[in-house]
Amino acid sequence: MSLKPIPEGPLRDGFTTGTSATAAVKAALISIIEQKKQHAVRVQLPIDKVLEIPIHSNVFSKNTAQCSVIKDAGDDPDVTNGAEIGCEIVLTTSKEIVFEAGEGVGTVTLSGLELAVGEPAINPVPRKMMESAVQKLLHNFDLECGVLIKIYVINGKVLAKRTLNERVGIMNGLSILGTSGIVKPYSSSSYIASIEQGIDVAVANGITEVVINSGARSEKYLRCLFPDLTEQSFIHFGNWIGETLTKISTSKIQKATIGIMLGKAVKLAYGRTDTHSCVSSWNKEFVKEMAVESGADASKADAILSLNMAGRLIELFSFEQDEVFYQLLLKNCYEQSKKIIKNTDLHLYLIGKDGSFITYIR
Repeated sequence: MSLKPIPEGPLRDGFTTGTSATAAVKAALISIIEQKKQHAVRVQLPIDKVLEIPIHSNVFSKNTAQCSVIKDAGDDPDVTNGAEIGCEIVLTTSKEIVFEAGEGVGTVTLSGLELAVGEPAINPVPRKMMESAVQKLLHNFDLECGVLIKIYVINGKVLAKRTLNERVGIMNGLSILGTSGIVKPYSSSSYIASIEQGIDVAVANGITEVVINSGARSEKYLRCLFPDLTEQSFIHFGNWIGETLTKISTSKIQKATIGIMLGKAVKLAYGRTDTHSCVSSWNKEFVKEMAVESGADASKADAILSLNMAGRLIELFSFEQDEVFYQLLLKNCYEQSKKIIKNTDLHLYLIGKDGSFITYIR
């Protein structure tokens, strides 16, 4: 997900890749039926709302059509914003609606997802949206035929490298996603869904130990400690530690390791399991109390109150394994986490800026 600044003022909703694909499929079929180029189409969303979607390209013949839409994510920093999402459809005699992965749409290669291995990565809700649109048109125009639908995303393979698709076994392209049809700017739902998906895939493939961490940089450091674990064992929690731990607690995962940096650790230690800066900030008074409890003198403890970021705690406390302050910090992180994953073996590592570690010793 991009880190571009959040725009000021009311944020504009967008529409999902699933809505984009549905619009393309509906417009493509109408163009065959009417033998006329389509410029916009109305799409029924799962949330009982209708959107009018502009059509980017549309060519057709008597039994085939190609159509595409430019995906508009509104003010959300979505990697697919502006992507061209389209379809090629063919009328068939089978009377079935069949989906295929075109260029830039991934294929499922691991169990644990909502789709079977070998299927195109077109999620159940977008499939239902497309099937409903097609079935309604076939019924309204008394057409007794089937439709072969091949969904594609221009440059989808490249865009997929900026997602976690390959980690969960979706190869060679993007997923066609969406549960509501709408993209809410800066919503946490899609990230949390990817966390849950990653854990589901891990469990389905026999993994019983996971290492959760905030992102690519911390994972890079942690992989040195766990060289024998597969890629699917590493889960990015982003800012949603609580949701990640909750999902683990209801799964068959037996051992979880949290790798965490100072900024998020001071929040977790205080009980903040959503560490996004818009939701929570570090409690300096609480951290000062920990410093006093760890034996720091008054001047050092008071100095915490003047720090502008938690990462600067290393200026007051040496980042070393036997530093009592960090052990107390990790102890609080452990206790907060165990409130959620009571029956899971839990380990913690505090990660330094240079990739060094402090292990929590119980």
